Amino acid sequence: MTDALIVIDLQEGPFGGGAAKHDATGLVARLNTLAGTVRAAGGTVIYVQHDGPPGSDHHPDHPGWRLLSALDVQPTDAFVRKTSCDSFLGTALENILAARGATRLIITGWATDYCVDTTVRSALARGYPTIVPSDGHTAANRPHLSAEKIIEHHNAIWADFLAPAGPAHVCTCADIRLST
Repeated sequence: MTDALIVIDLQEGPFGGGAAKHDATGLVARLNTLAGTVRAAGGTVIYVQHDGPPGSDHHPDHPGWRLLSALDVQPTDAFVRKTSCDSFLGTALENILAARGATRLIITGWATDYCVDTTVRSALARGYPTIVPSDGHTAANRPHLSAEKIIEHHNAIWADFLAPAGPAHVCTCADIRLST
């Protein structure tokens, strides 16, 4: 089994601006460490970037579209551009996974309750064994719920999700055991 770390929407404008993201600095540090570990084990790291309409922080012509400068992006990493919350829908993600021999996914990024959740559910529906680090994704406070509660809720849902390959395995970044 070969692992692929998928890092969703950690872009300068949308992630770096707006409402504060829960533990953003800690998240980036943990994902950089995890990315290094995945690469060292022969896995692949895939960065997903959202392409928004003209005028939005997500638009590829906007400076905020770029990945966070704090991410440890390497030349061997892959990149996927998406236009919806689902990192699989209408993208090259499955082709990249197949080409790199990735059979187990580690899904991380922002926002827990939008693109991370949709991609986790899509991966599970496609039969991918999926790991979601409980401290590998984040959200901002919403009017109806704190970021901490959003994260807690989604971790519980994914760990009990009915899917062909079973529910997601939810553990901390430090507790992930990679395939070797």
